[in-house]
Formats: sequence, C-alpha cells, structure tokens
Amino acid sequence: MKFEDYHINEDIKYNLEKLGFRKPTDIQFKSIPPILRGEDVLAIAQTGTGKTAAFAIPIIHLIHEKKSSKRTDYVKCVVLAPTHELALQITEVFEKIANKTRVKIACIFGGVDQQPQIDTLYKGVDIVIATPGRMFDLQSQGVLDLSKIDILVLDEADHMLDLGFIRDIQDMIHFLPKIRQTLFFSATINEKIKKLAYSLVRDAIRIQISPKDPVSRNIQHAVVFIETDDKRFFLERIINEHPESKILIFVRTKVRAERVAKAMERVDIESLTMHSDKDHDERTKVMNAFKKGTTKVLIATDINARGIDIPNVDYVVNYDLPEEPENYVHRVGRTGRGDKKGQAITFCSSEEKPVLKIIETFLHNPIHVIQIDKEDRAATIEFAKDNVVKEDLQALMREAEEFELMKKKKKKKK
Repeated sequence: MKFEDYHINEDIKYNLEKLGFRKPTDIQFKSIPPILRGEDVLAIAQTGTGKTAAFAIPIIHLIHEKKSSKRTDYVKCVVLAPTHELALQITEVFEKIANKTRVKIACIFGGVDQQPQIDTLYKGVDIVIATPGRMFDLQSQGVLDLSKIDILVLDEADHMLDLGFIRDIQDMIHFLPKIRQTLFFSATINEKIKKLAYSLVRDAIRIQISPKDPVSRNIQHAVVFIETDDKRFFLERIINEHPESKILIFVRTKVRAERVAKAMERVDIESLTMHSDKDHDERTKVMNAFKKGTTKVLIATDINARGIDIPNVDYVVNYDLPEEPENYVHRVGRTGRGDKKGQAITFCSSEEKPVLKIIETFLHNPIHVIQIDKEDRAATIEFAKDNVVKEDLQALMREAEEFELMKKKKKKKK
C-alpha cells in the first residue's frame, strides 16, 4: 500500500510525496488506520521506525477535516515529549506534513522565556507539542486548557518515566476530558509502563514493532577492548582517520563530556558538547553546527541519545558503555538511519566488560570484537602522547613569547 491510496487530505499526500514518503513503514501501516478511526493505540516501537509520522499524519488529517475555517477555538491535540530537542523534532515533522492545511501547530518547552509561547497560544493553535514541565506551568497559569482536547499523545513514554515525569503524567489525567483519543508510544515495555499506559488508554489497539535484532541492519557495530586512560588516544585516531565523517560520541556524564572535549582540543580536534548543563540557545547552536557539518564531532550524554536526529551521522562511538542496555540501541540508532549505512564502535575497558555482557544478552547477539595487536596499540598510544607533548611544548613556547613581549612593553613605558 502507498500513501496515495490512503483516504487522507490531498495537501497531506502532496506534502508526503515532497518529503519522499512513498510507502508506509511497519509502524505507520499498523497505526494510521486505527488512529483515523478514532481508536486508542498502544504502540511499542523504537526510534527511527517512522513513528512520529505514524501519529502525525492521521492527527493532522482528522483536525483538518473537522475545521471549517482557519479559525482556532481551542487546543485539540497535545503531544508530550520528554526533551525539548525531541519536541522540536516532532514539531518539525508536524509542520512539514501540515503545510497548506488549516492546522496550526505550536511547540512549548522550558529553559526559555515563556511569554512568546503564551502569545502563540493566545493567538490560537490546534496542536501543542510540549515537554511536561512547561506544559504544567502554562496549564497552572490558565494559559493552556487541557479540558477540551480531543487527542493526547505520549511519545517516548519510557524515556519520560526515566526522567521522573511519572507523577506529572498521573496528575495530568485529572485535567483531561474523559472522552478523548489517547495514543501511547514507547520504545520499551515493562510493568511500570504497562500500568501507566492502561491508566490512560481505553480498549486500545496494541501494536508492537520489535525486530529480533533491535539494532538496524544498516549498522555495523563492533567493540574494541581499551582501558579507560587510553580511550582518548584511540578516539583521536578514529577522528583523524576519518576527517570528512560526522562522528557522534557518547559518554556517561556531562563532566566526562567536557573532559573528552578538552582532550581533543589539546590535539587540535574541534568538537562540541551536548548535555543537560547547556541552555536552550547553546543546545540549538550546537545542534545546528553538527547538522550543517560545520563541526563534525559531537560529544553527548545519554539524555540526548533519543533527542538527536541528525542526518548522515557516519560513526557513533560509545566512549563509555551505557548503564542501561536499551540506551545502547538508542545511541547506535543515531547512525544507519533510513537507507544509509552506519558504523558504531564501542570502547570497552576491563571494568565495563560485565556491562557489555548485559548489552549482548539484550541484543541476542555478541558484538563483533576488533582485535588490535600489541604493536598497533603501542604505536597509537605513543603517537597520541607525542602529539600531546608537542602541543604542551608549543603552548609553553607561546607563553614564553608572550612573557617576553610583556617585558619589552614594560621597559618601553619606563
């Protein structure tokens, strides 16, 4: 079945064709018909499967068909997302699919001045894509009315729970109309997520897209056994051997992200960092620079593993292994998207080997091991250390030159 065969608005069909959407993915094929019928949906699907379009297409069609004019009386749909990066990406998809329709869309999230968002809501919008914190702020101020919405969407529900939003979501139920359509999307399922889902949905159509191998077939993934203190030398080597490649590096903590960036800076490798300490403007600048390829190396923490949707990421490097096996899938899923090929390389130290075993059990397959012989290992470390020494000597020389210049200036003044 092709998108042109669906009974959806012609403008939406045109927009999909322009975006290169010809045939629906599995999640789209299974989700679109029940959503169009007004049924609740509980869907388990990983990121990168096309799930945003799976709910965006039918929602935009339903709202467009119900509106008799461009005038907007109330918010008809709220889409909740765990991070503002993800909220912005969902908004981008909605806006492209809704182009030339009567549907108006707004994105609201924290970390920025709320007044422009309030002004947008007062002008009237049909669909609000929001992060939980800012949504509740505006709801409590009486700016956002949840009592009339027709459709509620929870996207990346498991990630929302990981970030501690379960109480917020449970409290939200009190402000929602009893009669509504609820769409619940999650990458994983467990008892906690099930309990939350069934408190929200009614007689839901359950959809599960879970391939035997959770890692995309487009991704070649491998592990290299490297001790923690030597990881920076091998990262330097990978970056220098692939100067034109876009490389996304995952570390465990924001402190670690900055340390790795500093280590790369010392050997003249430009990189950017992405973590929770960055404000909205900083994060936007970083994402834009990496998207455009003006900076080809990005170092990020797990909080951004799902929020990063960058085209043409050539390599994902797991500098540190993730604490949760699911995060391995989310990390490596940033490459090999669509029909593109991708490479995922994991650095594993001795103390991380138990974590690696858990990840391999989760994947149902061992990860291919890249063997590095002793000579090659020693040469890589020695070469990198030489570069650091040279860089340190150059820095000392510059300091000495600056000191001499200052002395000369002082003599002249005298």
